[in-house]
Amino acid sequence: MSRTKNSPKIFFLEVEIEDKKLVKEKFPQAKIFNKVLPEKEIVKQCREAEVICPFIYSKITRKVIESLPALKLIITRSVGYDHIDLVAANEKGIIICNVPDYGSHVIAEHVFALLLSGLRHIIEGDKRVEQDKKFYFAGLRGIALKGKNLGIIGTGKIGKNVARIASSGFLMNVFAYDPHPDKDIALENHFSYTDLKTVWKKSDIITLHCPLLNSTKHLINKKSISAMKNGVVIVNTSRGGVIDTNALIKGLKSKKISYAFLDVLEHENNIIENRKLVEFQNVIITPHIAFYADDSMGKIYSEAFATINSFIQKKKIINQVKGL
Repeated sequence: MSRTKNSPKIFFLEVEIEDKKLVKEKFPQAKIFNKVLPEKEIVKQCREAEVICPFIYSKITRKVIESLPALKLIITRSVGYDHIDLVAANEKGIIICNVPDYGSHVIAEHVFALLLSGLRHIIEGDKRVEQDKKFYFAGLRGIALKGKNLGIIGTGKIGKNVARIASSGFLMNVFAYDPHPDKDIALENHFSYTDLKTVWKKSDIITLHCPLLNSTKHLINKKSISAMKNGVVIVNTSRGGVIDTNALIKGLKSKKISYAFLDVLEHENNIIENRKLVEFQNVIITPHIAFYADDSMGKIYSEAFATINSFIQKKKIINQVKGL
């Protein structure tokens, strides 16, 4: 899209080098930053922005919002938007948009990649062969998924894909909690809804697929962990803040939690702060890569571009976050 006299000033943050050409082809005049910008740098570099398109690590704080007088649209290239000060944006009448579905199947696949890597000792087995030059299986007896109870928290597009793979692919018993249950989704994907208490009590494995809200912050905490089965497995590919890290560590130490498989952390930028978690042999941590696959990245940008174009063309805004 060529720049016209009335085109808004658009700023893209956290654009990887290989994606810069894609952005420039669509918006030649856009300002592009290929790194995470701290608050003061966003204020300094994006002062003229009318549209800002961050990923999840550049925080759009109240100070940022109040310092960008022309800002009208924030389109985050993610499902979650907890890195944006929604209250401040609403006060200024700024439109908030996200990318609600760019790779739900990709994230669901990662859930099972984590489960199989940990429960079937794939990483440990590979290290044994590669580093120790030993080819034997003693001590690597795994845990099968078939017949296990899987509890899903949140049945949006990711959660329902997890349910489908678990029930139809691995023959697991699947039940879920969601404050807004959809019986049609449950029927199509072979699971049943229940309450949180039942999820805690009956699940062999609990996987989290809810947004980070005030109501879900530290949903996994000392109290909820105490209500879970002994030896429960916890998987988190949603947001780090859904789990109270200190409670998780205590659960691992007491062996109440047998494994934790995490693609997100409560304080992702401070690996030193998470060192206790990293040191557990029964914990696998990946650096927020559940979404990061070939087809999902293209979808993220195409959806973000469509939203920006709907704004420029003064049409109905695509992917506007409702109910804020």
